[in-house]
Amino acid sequence: MQLRIAPMRRFIIPAAILTLAATMTATSHAVEEPAGAAPEAVSPDQVGTQETSSSAVDGPVLSEQEMVAEEKLTALPEVTGDGDIGVKRCDNPYKKWYTVSAKKSYHIPSWWNGTSYKDGPGGTMTVEVLKAGKIAVELSGNVSAEAGVILSKAKVEFGIKVVSEVGITVGHRYSQEIKSGRYGHMQYGSWGYKTNWTKWETSADRCGKKKLGSGTAKMPTKEVGWRYWETRS
Repeated sequence: MQLRIAPMRRFIIPAAILTLAATMTATSHAVEEPAGAAPEAVSPDQVGTQETSSSAVDGPVLSEQEMVAEEKLTALPEVTGDGDIGVKRCDNPYKKWYTVSAKKSYHIPSWWNGTSYKDGPGGTMTVEVLKAGKIAVELSGNVSAEAGVILSKAKVEFGIKVVSEVGITVGHRYSQEIKSGRYGHMQYGSWGYKTNWTKWETSADRCGKKKLGSGTAKMPTKEVGWRYWETRS
């Protein structure tokens, strides 16, 4: 007796159904997780949301008289050590002051839990601020510095509306499509600025300026929102 083997049947699944299934599998709500280090330069496509906070502390502002006096001292030649402490003397006052330079846009993150998320690969991530808090001026450098004074200097030098502190409230829900095979990162914070600062003092002979140290300042504004970027893992 000869057995007959029936041919195997092939089933063709429409591409549209496959695409829908893949999308449904990948789509989910974001899981709270440290988003990792974001690239420092903020590109336009990373601005997820931007809104004005209802809570902010403006901080101090230098008077016109103080600005004129500091500009005069800043124009003095830089010296090392104590300068010339011999016969030569000048009538400039002794003072410590700051100069600021190299301003650039910077997203200052709110690092507490409930404001940083990661999801993927692919799909849609939906996030929301779950915990309120505050973002203040951040200083780093090799000498101690006064945040309020640097902030006020930056306001005048660059004409930017930075504040010493901005409040973050619960809410701010946002959704974002993630590219296929990529991981999405979402970080809430203030759309602020970063600048370099230098601390000076008048030299011993009052004829020059002496550098005391330098660093960077991250200054928030009243504008807050989600920053989005993608990585391969």
